[in-house]
Formats: sequence, structure tokens, C-alpha cells
Amino acid sequence: MATASIQHLSQRIRQMEESATIKMAQMARDLAAQGHDVISLSLGEPDFDTPAHIKEAAKKALDEGYTKYTPVPGLVELRKAIQAKFSRDNGLEYGLNQIVVSNGAKQSIANICLSLLDEGDEVIILAPYWVSYSEIVKLAGGVPVLVSADIEKDYKASAEQIAAAITSRTRVLLFSSPCNPTGSVYLKEELKAIAEVIARHEGIYIISDEIYEYINFTGKHASIGAFEEVKDRTVTVNGFSKGFAMTGWRLGYIGAPEWIAEACSKIQGQFTSGATSFGQKAAAYALLADMTPTFEMREAFRQRRDMVIELLGKIPGMKVNRPQGAFYIFPDISSYFGKHADGITINTADDFCEYLLHNAHVAVVTGSAFGADNCFRISYAASEKELREAIRRIGEAVSKLQ
Repeated sequence: MATASIQHLSQRIRQMEESATIKMAQMARDLAAQGHDVISLSLGEPDFDTPAHIKEAAKKALDEGYTKYTPVPGLVELRKAIQAKFSRDNGLEYGLNQIVVSNGAKQSIANICLSLLDEGDEVIILAPYWVSYSEIVKLAGGVPVLVSADIEKDYKASAEQIAAAITSRTRVLLFSSPCNPTGSVYLKEELKAIAEVIARHEGIYIISDEIYEYINFTGKHASIGAFEEVKDRTVTVNGFSKGFAMTGWRLGYIGAPEWIAEACSKIQGQFTSGATSFGQKAAAYALLADMTPTFEMREAFRQRRDMVIELLGKIPGMKVNRPQGAFYIFPDISSYFGKHADGITINTADDFCEYLLHNAHVAVVTGSAFGADNCFRISYAASEKELREAIRRIGEAVSKLQ
């Protein structure tokens, strides 16, 4: 693009970072197009197909003529199913006017931030965090304030750390559990302590991203919005992409205080309006139908997690914990910093990931994109064969570093 054209772009877009996961996936595709055998472990996408009964529900909806515009906050049928799901799984009671369906959970988070944030408002983001959080916050005029925890703490920030980060400008606490990129899961007692901190500060709201709820190996998912002291100040975000392998369907939703839900619907009405009609019909069916395929996917991910941890643990210098959810491993690779091979010196996680891509033909994502410069993310949403070969290649490449 010509320099003059770039200068005519808005400051907003010029200052925005590209999604690191999408960027790495494209780099992997480019390398594969050159004839290289690239194993991509970069995208957070289940490798399973959408369960057949959900696809059949979408086909049925198409045949019944569900091809028109939908109400901005979603079909009543889907919002009723979400209402039932919140009550059944999370102990959350929402009226239909407190539920908004969006074109993916990412849009849900953007809607919330645009509804709550004014210029200069601070958002405490628990790090490591999903790549888009900080950029969405900045796009809405907010200021990201990172509260971090390392691998020794299972990447889970404490209530005390959150309390210390609160200022007069704090407006929102934003986090995910189970977490992307770490797979960490906040337990009920940990969420209770955080809720008690937020409850002491009127005017601070919680955005709880629970998109990986069904990929949880602890036995029971906990929602921070279920605690009485913060239920009226929590927005619970969820969707269908991970637990139902419906990434391309682009369906997310929130349960929120009525005034926040109305604001999100107002914003969405100007940007995209409602999500696809036949997709919403299928999603409503998915929430109330047999969950066996979802639970089978979870167990497959658990087995892969155990295998990946075992294999990575055999690579000298690779520090790995045992995440309790999602489908990611987030190793600390700081022990390799300063080492070199083939004229390349590893000084950062970015260097490490580029080294793996070009020398092992394995695509992973740098931890710097998630607010953790010493780490990188492996998605184990891939076949066991691919995972074994990818980790073999990683071990071989790492062994060359001196």
C-alpha cells in the first residue's frame, strides 16, 4: 500500500495490533503453499465437526424458511434456551430481556466494552489473556491494566493482586475461565474471593468470558455471576464455538443486567443487527438436546492434554504445568533465551515461535500476544498423530539450541 494511503487510515486502525493467532495461521498457510509440511497448532478451533444433530436442525430450519432477518437480541426461542441453560448449568437467573445473542462471543465482548467504557476508563485484564481483549478495550477508549500470574501460580491472578490494581478510574474486570491461552480454571473459592473484592467498589463491572465452559476437567464449572454480591454487576459471556464445535457459525451470547443488555442490543443494531436465523434455530436445539457429543469431545481433549504434557515434559528446558480446561498448553520457554542455532538467537518468545515455524515447520503462537513474554501457546485441538509429530519436531529443533 502506498505511504500516502496508509497515512489516510484512521489512528484507530493504525494503532490496532493484528490478531497474533490469525497472523501465525496465515504464515503457516503461506509456508505450506511453498510445499512445506507444516503442522499448525496455532488456532483455537476444535478439530471435530459440528455434531450431526445440530447440523440437521439447521437444515430443517432452512427448509422451514428461517432465512430472514431476526430480532437484534436474538430469536425468542434461542434466548429461552439460553435462559434455561444459564439456570441449569450456572445458577444464573436471567429474564429474556437480559440476554443478547451476537455474531460470536467476540462481538459480545466488543458490545459490552463499547457500552461501558469512556475515554480513559481502566479495564483490569487478568493475564495471560486472550489476544483480542486489550485491542477491543483500546478500541472502546479504555486503558488495559494487566494483572499477571506466572506458571508457578498456574497463571491465575489472586484477589489481592486485583485489589491492588484498582484505582478511581477502574471500570471493568475482564477475564476468561477456563482461560485462553493457559487453560487455567478459576475454582469457586478463587472466584468468591475476587467477587468480594469487586463488591467493595461500586461502579466496577465484571466481564466473565466462559466460552470454554464445557471443556473443563475440574468436574464443575463455576460462574462468578452466581455470587450474590456481584450478580447485578456481572456480564456472563458464552457461545457455541468451542463446546459444540461451531466456530464457523458465529454465535455468542451474554446474560447481563437489563440496562447493559439494552445498550449492547442498541450497538449491535447499528453494526450487524441479528445473527443468522437458521443458525440460531440450530443453536437453540443444541443447548437443550443430548450433550453426549460435547462431553465426548471434552474427554478426547483431556486425553490429548495428558499426552502433550507428558511429551513436552521430556524436552529439556520446557517448563509445563497441568491446565484444567480449554485445549491449550502454555509452556514457559525462558530457559532458551540467549541460545542460538543456525545463525538465529532466541531472545524472545516471538523469536522462539518463528524459529519453530521455519526450522521445525510447526506453527504455534507467541506468548507476547497474550501478555506473557516468556511463553508460547500450543493448541492441542489436533489429531494425536499430528501432536506427536509436532512435539517430536519441536524437541529436535530445541536440541540444536546452544
